[in-house]
Amino acid sequence: MIAALVGMPLGAALAVGRFAGRRAAVIGINALMGLPPVVVGLVVYLMLSSSGPLGVLQLLYTPTAMIIAQFVLVTPIIAALTRQAVEDLHAEYAEQLCSLGVSRAASIPTLLWDGRASLMTAFLAGFGRAIAEVGAVIIVGGNINHVTRVMTTTIALETSKGNLALALALGAILILIAVAVNAAVALLDSTTKGAAYANRFDA
Repeated sequence: MIAALVGMPLGAALAVGRFAGRRAAVIGINALMGLPPVVVGLVVYLMLSSSGPLGVLQLLYTPTAMIIAQFVLVTPIIAALTRQAVEDLHAEYAEQLCSLGVSRAASIPTLLWDGRASLMTAFLAGFGRAIAEVGAVIIVGGNINHVTRVMTTTIALETSKGNLALALALGAILILIAVAVNAAVALLDSTTKGAAYANRFDA
């Protein structure tokens, strides 16, 4: 959710903005979609360690550190996918928005709202990346029982211990959670589209 709150406006700004270095920023965001989780985990670890610049906060091996690592991984994915969706919408509505006197910056909320169905795909891509994460969260979280141990790290641990039945059961639960979230988003999308169609028909 935090990555979506940052990544969607960022992606939309890259889509409609025209500034020096924009092309490099777009290339950078697209490249960051493929960030290796262990590298992100290492960088966040170095930042939060006692000798790092943020060591005074004592966040290492806490859920907050895990959230920071996942935020770094997920935000570029959501931003890049949002940029593409909003850029296509802006190309379609640019003349209409210009005729209404709407500036590029002011058009961002409108385009985000109009493209909300497409942006759900970006959100789900980010969710899928976060829910499947193992490497980065182990490095910064330490996989501490009842503190920073999550389902994915538990699956890895139980597999290494040979408890395959438990690992498979947890894997099945994780898949069910992912399916449930995707189904809920699909239901919400169909409901929204149905309401919009009904409003048009009434009008």
